[in-house]
Amino acid sequence: MPVPKVERVTQTAILGESPHWEPKEKALYWVDIPGCEVRRYDPVTQEETGIKIDDTPVSFVLPVVGRKGQFVIGHGHDVAVLSWDGRSASPSGLQTLARVDTAPGQEAHILNDGKADATGRLWAGTLGTRRGPGDFEPGAGSLYSLTRGHDLKKQLTGLTIANGLAWSHDKTLFYYIDSPTKRVDVFDFDVADGNIANRRTAFDFVANHVEGVPDGMTIDADGMLWVACFGGNQVVRCDPSTGKLLARVPIPALKVTAVAFGGERLDELFVTTAHKDSTAAQRQAYPQAGSLFRVRDLGVTGVLAHPVVV
Repeated sequence: MPVPKVERVTQTAILGESPHWEPKEKALYWVDIPGCEVRRYDPVTQEETGIKIDDTPVSFVLPVVGRKGQFVIGHGHDVAVLSWDGRSASPSGLQTLARVDTAPGQEAHILNDGKADATGRLWAGTLGTRRGPGDFEPGAGSLYSLTRGHDLKKQLTGLTIANGLAWSHDKTLFYYIDSPTKRVDVFDFDVADGNIANRRTAFDFVANHVEGVPDGMTIDADGMLWVACFGGNQVVRCDPSTGKLLARVPIPALKVTAVAFGGERLDELFVTTAHKDSTAAQRQAYPQAGSLFRVRDLGVTGVLAHPVVV
């Protein structure tokens, strides 16, 4: 792999997440979860715009198929449709589609990472109650998929920090991360009915001596996974068929949260980071933490992430 070039392209967020390249606009959308913001970055003009959506955390943003200016977002407990032109200071609409984990005792179980599969079906997971910096109630989170009728289907339980999602190019495998396990797991995937089965390990951080825990991830055109390493100041490329580490890309932030391919040729990797709960020493060591970074000269290309059908 060539020597990658890492460039900071935006100012800091508290906890950046969920980068998604929109090819028609040639722009990147992402969120600041505790900042309750959806952001848009235009690499050509280098302009960044954003909106704050009340005081509820926003965990992911995905365009809606066939509806310009509409996005499905994670909004606290809600899966909602946001209407925003990408430039105005406030949204023009916010409609709830479904709500997760609202039983007594689940008030803090909010949505985290979310993505769409090849059919446009949304997948999103929840966190357990936050007990302290990086410490969440073990086994309290779940993974859901959203049906065309806007009903939620619980796919997995017993999760702690529901995180990265990706699918193989032939649509037969689903890759998933529950961060504290320090693994990327893989399931057999039925794209027609959205069922997953036969969970096993695809990549193990401990076995491959990778620092940090796995957070968000994406897949490249060769079928290799790119995984953000929270607490490891890097992104790693791994082969999910062999479980082997292929490459490391250092990022000038300790808490690397998510990745997405973008750019005209899908040969640029956009990387979100965080500075939330950082110590004074960590802030001094990583003054650009929380920024959005762009990585070039990777020698690979990505594939377009899917929008959501609602």
